[in-house]
Amino acid sequence: MCGICGIINFDNSHTEKELLERMNNTIHHRGPDDSGSYLYQNIGIAHRRLSIIDLSSGHQPITNEDSTLWIVFNGEIYNYTELRSNLILKGHIFKTNTDTEVIIHLYEELGPECLSELQGMFALAVLDKRKNELFLARDRMGQKPLYYALHNNTFVFASELQAVVEHPKILKEINFTGLHDYLTLQYIPAPNTIYKNIFKLLPANYMLIKTSSRELKLSNYWKCEFKNKISISYEDAKAEVRNLTEQAVEKRLMSDVPLGVFLSGGIDSSIVAGLASKKLNNPLKTFTIGFSNSKYDERSYAGLAAEYFKTEHYEKKVDPADFSIVESLVNNYGEPYADSSMLPTFLLSKFAGEKITVALSGDGADEVFAGYYRYLVYLHSLKFDFIPPFLRKKLARLLSGIIPTTPDERSFKGKFNRILKMWAEPRNHRYLQMISRVTESTKHSVLNRRNRTTQKYFEELCSEFTAENPVEKLMELDINTYLPNDILPKIDIASMANSIELRSPFLDHKLIEFINSLPFEYKIKHSKRKRILVDAFSDLIPELLVNRKKMGFGVPVASWLRNEWSSLSEDLILSGSGIKDCGFSSVELEKILKQHRNKTEDHSYLIWSLMIFELWYNRFMK
Repeated sequence: MCGICGIINFDNSHTEKELLERMNNTIHHRGPDDSGSYLYQNIGIAHRRLSIIDLSSGHQPITNEDSTLWIVFNGEIYNYTELRSNLILKGHIFKTNTDTEVIIHLYEELGPECLSELQGMFALAVLDKRKNELFLARDRMGQKPLYYALHNNTFVFASELQAVVEHPKILKEINFTGLHDYLTLQYIPAPNTIYKNIFKLLPANYMLIKTSSRELKLSNYWKCEFKNKISISYEDAKAEVRNLTEQAVEKRLMSDVPLGVFLSGGIDSSIVAGLASKKLNNPLKTFTIGFSNSKYDERSYAGLAAEYFKTEHYEKKVDPADFSIVESLVNNYGEPYADSSMLPTFLLSKFAGEKITVALSGDGADEVFAGYYRYLVYLHSLKFDFIPPFLRKKLARLLSGIIPTTPDERSFKGKFNRILKMWAEPRNHRYLQMISRVTESTKHSVLNRRNRTTQKYFEELCSEFTAENPVEKLMELDINTYLPNDILPKIDIASMANSIELRSPFLDHKLIEFINSLPFEYKIKHSKRKRILVDAFSDLIPELLVNRKKMGFGVPVASWLRNEWSSLSEDLILSGSGIKDCGFSSVELEKILKQHRNKTEDHSYLIWSLMIFELWYNRFMK
């Protein structure tokens, strides 16, 4: 697990080594064990290394036999030993035992088509001196990040945004479409970033750049499709889910450094821990953090799972209200990102990093197996579509009037009111109504700029999707938006900030392809979510964990903004230079802060998002 960056000067001037090293040093935390660079005429590539496999060698950049190809690589290829054996039979000579060197020889054989052979998570760059090309690629699900920018005669790429903006020729202008999406979703969806001219390479995409010209070619090499359904019995499907999940976990246990599992006591992480504990010779290390607020503390469930699987368990009570952690994370994300679960994820990574370098997690199972409660809510909402739209709106307003406004958006009343508003919407607007953190009207009252709406963005994406079942359409949307733009950046940044490599077995593409091919009722039936996953592992995990209520990995932000962070939030928002420079309405913001403080409304999502934005602006724009 590492970090990469690079520069192309299209004016044919030689790359400055000092500048390349400066960019590389901004991502030191991603790879504190080693660094390296290679400069060739108008091109420079660089690498930071966190040593996981073949600790004695594997210094990057790595080259092929005749030094015509050079690679920098971030990630892990889980089938690299099999690929390596095949390449040796074809006459390739290896100097290391790393997966990185396998990729460079595979690229020599197949060019960009080598990506279809790789099983793993990755972001990589290959310099081809024969063709005067630079090849950039990202893994299928988007587990490893890759940013790029082209301005005049300068092309820059890197694993994190702060390395890109370190280059003095890359302009830092705010992308207000990205800012509007951020206020709605708390993240900025790809390919956009907070900067106008800096972009994210999409998952399962690669880019070919002619190093002697400004010619760039973007291509997609894999799609997460739902249309190719198969005919298979439920029992046979269960057996195959079990088999593929076991394989996915086993592949991700390869490591030459200490390894463990992030264990919440939920179904997903318990399955990973249970399978991993059976595969290892020594007791598996598991890690959990907890909070003083019992609504957010899962330590008892994690402890039960750890005892059941006989793991070497570590748990710690932490205080995520420490605001210095927030300020530190803003530096690592490089753009506004306001999913508050980044705080416990960071603290868990920091705690586990004291004992391990590689961790497995249960991330991705909710998107792949239909685990989110919102899928069920949406499914049931469709049953009432026979009621005319105008009548639905009237009924929703009537019922909403009976249930008073709550100062806690995350309470039962808050969720019920959100469901009512969703039910009143047209079918294709309901999902955004459920997941949006700030409404379009509120956004325009605080920031009166007319940009493309987030709803429009979702509709454009969905027009290209393959799912026919209405809930699978939402799953496909999440796999293309929420997963690669929120969940995966969160765990990548939180883990890499603590020099930990995090692996997610449920994001194995072979497992995903199989699950997508199954009938929808294998995933949700009646009110049972993740049906086939739970049934496939009913003998592995304790019944108490199967039947427990899902908690999520959240923190009480609404309460903190009325107490510990109250004055801090007002100072940042009402006196912030970023808030003023971008044209936010101070009058509207004062009103929102007062309503939240007085508990007449819950504006925690908007206030928290604006605080993060202001911290980011102070760090990167001033």
